[in-house]
Amino acid sequence: MNQSRNNKYQFLKEISKLLYPGIGLKRWLISGSIGIGLLSVGLAYSIRKIVWFSFSDLLPGQLESLILIVIGIAIVIGSIYGIYKSIGPFLLQGQSFDNLANTIYTEKNKEKGPKIVAIGGGTGLSVLLRGLKNYSNNISAIITVSDDGGSSGRLRRELGVIPPGDFRNCLVALSDTEPLLTELFQYRFNQGDGLKGHSFGNLFIAAMNDLTRSFPEALMQSSKILAVKGEIIPATLQNLKLTAKLEDGEEIQGESYIGKTKSKIKRLSINPINAKAYPPALNKIKESDIIIIGPGSLYTSIIPNLSIKDITKAINESKACKVYVCNIATQIGETNGYSMEEHIKSLQKHTIPTIADYVLVNNHVRELDERFFGEPVINNKTPIEHVKIIESDIGDETHPIRHDSNKLTKNIIKLYENHKYNNS
Repeated sequence: MNQSRNNKYQFLKEISKLLYPGIGLKRWLISGSIGIGLLSVGLAYSIRKIVWFSFSDLLPGQLESLILIVIGIAIVIGSIYGIYKSIGPFLLQGQSFDNLANTIYTEKNKEKGPKIVAIGGGTGLSVLLRGLKNYSNNISAIITVSDDGGSSGRLRRELGVIPPGDFRNCLVALSDTEPLLTELFQYRFNQGDGLKGHSFGNLFIAAMNDLTRSFPEALMQSSKILAVKGEIIPATLQNLKLTAKLEDGEEIQGESYIGKTKSKIKRLSINPINAKAYPPALNKIKESDIIIIGPGSLYTSIIPNLSIKDITKAINESKACKVYVCNIATQIGETNGYSMEEHIKSLQKHTIPTIADYVLVNNHVRELDERFFGEPVINNKTPIEHVKIIESDIGDETHPIRHDSNKLTKNIIKLYENHKYNNS
């Protein structure tokens, strides 16, 4: 008996979420009730006139009731349409009614979530995006276009397309569709002349680019197919080439070769040096509440984006909360032996000292076994100008060189809320 009462209470509690502010359902229910009321009055008035038939005043009375009926029907139809617009898309998902209420409440809250810009590329950014999509639908991922290795590099050389690999990973990370479709996008051919090594998603984006004659349009159409929550935006529409000047004086060209160096990187530059930022990327930065830089490869995913002068300028002018997420482990060939401080100082040297307000760094250092390359990034507790260091356990328990999506996102949202409160 008590269990039945508890279940009923829980059901009513979930359903009541449909009436919470911001869902957009109450206004249409009230409007519909008014429409039904007017329709009822109009019908009652007509019936009364027919029952108490008086030919002399039938027409004026019927005209008044007809107007009420038409207005009532119009309001009811409008309310039904409004209710459908509010909850219709969720009705097609085949959920139970109480789960449906919870889903609608969650999604409506995410629609009002903070405007987030995430800048980077590679695996690190896709890990971040998987967590962010649980908090906001207003996400814009600004992706580097300098990849020249693997499947992306081949498509770049053979078709002249912007390398699609990092875009594919971020599309899948923000996807809200069936797992099989996301697995298909990540599927990599392991045999076949010309196909071996390519991923299906890369080929799909390249084909869509050829059909639409526009890489941004190709991303938009791919986003629709994968039901992406947010936007995937290239940092520039120009194919960037990277050059790394090493401390021993050698110069290395090409992203895929930079990670194979033994000497430390002294300076990284892009070609063309005055590459123009893609305007929608700048607009998203200007409108943002939070700007997140990283996580990702410092010299091949993060700094290339920030070497586009317009992007760094837009970040500098933004009033958003700016967070740099430091990597958990060093990267062979790029950041061998780097501490947390060296990551930040290199970022500041290549951009501006005020590129970030906060640095989020992992404080739960785990030993890396032989399966993982690199070594943990250590915080030496050295003060760094212009940034505040925030320490937290943000590492993945099962994959200790990566961040945990949920831990990372919770810390960023908490940091943003505190920043907003302190600056209000």
